[in-house]
Amino acid sequence: MSYLLRVVLPDKPGILGAVATALGSAGADILGVDVVERVDGQAVDDLSVELPSGRPPDVLITAAESVPGVQVESVRPYSGRLDTHRELQLVDEIAGDPGHGLAMLAEEVPRLFRAGWAIVAVREEGRSYRVAESSAAPETRAGDLPWLPLDKAMVVDPEIHWVPEPWRALDTELAAAPFGVALPPKALVVGRPGGPGFRPSELARLTHLAGIVATVLGT
Repeated sequence: MSYLLRVVLPDKPGILGAVATALGSAGADILGVDVVERVDGQAVDDLSVELPSGRPPDVLITAAESVPGVQVESVRPYSGRLDTHRELQLVDEIAGDPGHGLAMLAEEVPRLFRAGWAIVAVREEGRSYRVAESSAAPETRAGDLPWLPLDKAMVVDPEIHWVPEPWRALDTELAAAPFGVALPPKALVVGRPGGPGFRPSELARLTHLAGIVATVLGT
């Protein structure tokens, strides 16, 4: 079984190596590492790891947190690859096929952000609807997203910002970024069932990607 392990650790030489050693001692193979952000002396890393069949994922938490100062933020099944250059490739693909650009964006964003689903939403005359969606996007009735338009990317908190009920399922963490400047206002919305929450660096990446694609598509 493969898992995605998000760890918060001191940003010091040797700490990540110590975590890798501890995970190896627990029988885990590290398939990839991606630095999510570094701030205030701490690093947040995503580790793609593989465990032998029958071993519970709890051993990953125990092993990683045996290293002083390390905290595990989340562990979840994951079958994708950690590919930090995929954004540039996606933009190139969209530029080559702009007629399917929105659909390509919605389908690829969950892979880029290790999320469950994504949609491009539009708000027009008091109602909101989707113009593109990933294959796993939850089904909803047309309603309204009163927090549109957006000035900048944000974490969408269902306790503060109204969202359709299916978006709340499975403790889904939500983020949204403005998509283009043309009217009616649009947003790229990403859902990550079970967490972890979206970090400021991830919101910045989401803003950057949405802005580039919107420019490429002339939206």
